[in-house]
Amino acid sequence: MFTKKAFTIEAQISQLKERGLIINNQDNAQHYLSHISYYRLGEYWFSMQEDKENHLFKPNSRFPDVIALYNFDRELRILLFDIIEKIEISLRTKLIYHLSHEFDAWWFQNFEIFIDSKALVKTLASLEEELERTKEVTIKNHFKKHKDDLRFPPSWKSLEQTSFGALSKLYGNLKNNVKSKDTIAIEFGAVNHTYLPSWLQSIAQIRNLCAHHSRLWNKNLPGAPKLLTKPPFAWVNDVPGQFQKLYVHLCIMKYLINIIQPENNFTNRLNDLFVKYPNVDPDALGMKPKWQDEELWKVT
Repeated sequence: MFTKKAFTIEAQISQLKERGLIINNQDNAQHYLSHISYYRLGEYWFSMQEDKENHLFKPNSRFPDVIALYNFDRELRILLFDIIEKIEISLRTKLIYHLSHEFDAWWFQNFEIFIDSKALVKTLASLEEELERTKEVTIKNHFKKHKDDLRFPPSWKSLEQTSFGALSKLYGNLKNNVKSKDTIAIEFGAVNHTYLPSWLQSIAQIRNLCAHHSRLWNKNLPGAPKLLTKPPFAWVNDVPGQFQKLYVHLCIMKYLINIIQPENNFTNRLNDLFVKYPNVDPDALGMKPKWQDEELWKVT
């Protein structure tokens, strides 16, 4: 039975000090703990503990280093959210454009072109909820103007209301003989439909972590994206082997953003974070030594 009771902030600080975390008056621990919960910060000081059962800290563990890790992770999420936004808009654009031309504006309701009907039903149910909830004038006007049309609004209206996760599921669920599936993969430098679905699932998962302010630093991520053996565009020579670490997912994002926005500043912004927070161990993200020198990351 769980018996722990809530601690006051003063008691939290006292307990951390007793366990060996160095907290000085100028560290503003009370201020930080009044705005960032003890439990959330615990995800960052956990790695500083040498006895994780009794929560005892390693020598010279300092509260400002905990805050630095927290701030690094927060700024990393903001950076990745910005990169993923560009990938999401590009994917949405390509799905709408290519499939509306190959089929029609309601291709996303066409069960004949999808593999898993049950999965499509779930995606459409989620989309219907979004459309009912939205306050977008274009959607409201569409329903008002076309009362007798029981279909969803056309894809260029409907799919603007759906999530990256739903878009990635729509793409992955397309039958492999749908021409647009390969066309989109080729335009993203993924050669064919074999690889891109796992890339999009990976990015959608990270986007959700960013959106819910979840920790990315030192996190083991589920799933393993399929990697091309000979990508048509700049890639890394030292291929990431730790699929659970963030680095391989960062490489995929960089590969895509180099196509979507060739003159991007992803490399500099990511490197600047490590410079700003020198106490952050890049290995916690699975970063390779001299990752900035890889051909993929040199592209600007």
